[in-house]
Amino acid sequence: MARLLIVGPQGSGKGTQGVRIADALDIPAVSTGDVFRAAVKDGTELGKQVQSLIEAGDLVPDELTSAVVRERLAQDDAARGFLLDGYPRNLGQVADLDAFLAGRGEQLTGVIELSVPREESMSRLTLRAAEQGRTDDTEEAIARRLAIYESETAPILDVYRERGIVDTIDGVGTLDEIAERIRTALAARDIVGA
Repeated sequence: MARLLIVGPQGSGKGTQGVRIADALDIPAVSTGDVFRAAVKDGTELGKQVQSLIEAGDLVPDELTSAVVRERLAQDDAARGFLLDGYPRNLGQVADLDAFLAGRGEQLTGVIELSVPREESMSRLTLRAAEQGRTDDTEEAIARRLAIYESETAPILDVYRERGIVDTIDGVGTLDEIAERIRTALAARDIVGA
């Protein structure tokens, strides 16, 4: 069973690659960013709480994020596996996820780290903002989120490296090249067929 996490700085392509992996494995891709953006679009109470945080480039508080993820992973389609994107993003959330999974007799089976230089992330996010008109992708907000990633999220990889479940993938190249690197790494772990 594939219980995966994809990690990388904003603009690394983790959302795009995460969906490809999830589709290939027939498991849900659980993106906290997508959940939050849908709530903002729908004007829900959660959406109203989240909108000002996102526009300022801030992150949603751990308790709220963990509750949303637990609720999503408790749904039937996640019983046979899942791919997390955007959670856990700090050491406190790693502990929350570990406790939740342990309560179900489970643990993560793999962590995919998409490695992309900071300049590449900035360039991709600036382009995305222009193409999609995303208010949360101002240059200042991008720089702030990348700094938060580097200080808070990157350290979670050390926890997973100690467990021997991290595969670092070069996140620069065509979508298909990157997808093939990921597939090769997952095949080596017997998560997908060779």
